[in-house]
Amino acid sequence: MQPIDARESGIPNQPRVCEWILLGFFVYTSALALILPLAPAIRIRTICANLLVLAILHCLSRWNLSSRWRTVRDLFPIASVLLAYQQMGWFAQPQASFDLENAWVVWDRLLLSDFGLKRAIELLGPVLPGMLELLYVLTYILAPSGYVILLACDRRDQADRFLALYAGSAVVAYALFPFFPSEPPRAVFPGELFPSYDTVFRKLNWWILGGAGIHTSVFPSGHVSSAFGCAFGLLLALPERRAFGVAMTVVACGIAVATVYGRYHYAVDALAGLAVSAAVAAGCVAIFNRQSA
Repeated sequence: MQPIDARESGIPNQPRVCEWILLGFFVYTSALALILPLAPAIRIRTICANLLVLAILHCLSRWNLSSRWRTVRDLFPIASVLLAYQQMGWFAQPQASFDLENAWVVWDRLLLSDFGLKRAIELLGPVLPGMLELLYVLTYILAPSGYVILLACDRRDQADRFLALYAGSAVVAYALFPFFPSEPPRAVFPGELFPSYDTVFRKLNWWILGGAGIHTSVFPSGHVSSAFGCAFGLLLALPERRAFGVAMTVVACGIAVATVYGRYHYAVDALAGLAVSAAVAAGCVAIFNRQSA
């Protein structure tokens, strides 16, 4: 790692918006680890992980790095979001009841059964169900894909705008998890309103969730918030190439439908995820407009 002048590298020698967002989140989870009734080992693990992340953020934002390290700085927020998600799993608390789930599933029954959304999705057999399950799988690569789009458009200078929307949408949703302890409909209401087709992509989703899923909360939907965060991020970062942001928005809408149809989330989770992303987008637009003024 060869230090060079910041003007040569094109990297501002100060924290970016996405880095401030992550700093705030990991300070928040450090405080949460001290407040929640957690095992001492989990408290220590959380604090140590957060200190490491904060140290890396400080180094990446304060050191004058050569341009070849710029990609590391750009990708670190994406990796940090993965850690943020896992930390919420560490904070899972025992549930005494399923009051929230029983209230939320009423709207799912109305939407999927009474309004006929499930029948409409399955009208052409396994085609649309398979597409929706595929979109749900693609949630995990939306952020790297968005960054690649920026590189392809030669707009790496707009990475902070994209990453702030993505990281902010994801971690704000995660930050709410401890206040809404809940389990997904597939676990609380097994078999009810399940898709009629067990596609290969559905099997893949169940395998991923079985190994990497957490049991803290499903409200708001982190899949939906992060997907719309990527979509809004591209719209903000590439206003001259709106087709990419519009396409990502269509994908995000499909993911929102997939979360409910596949019984990964309740409809209110998906709506809350969208609301989180919209709120983060409004905040980021105000911040970046102020920076540009």
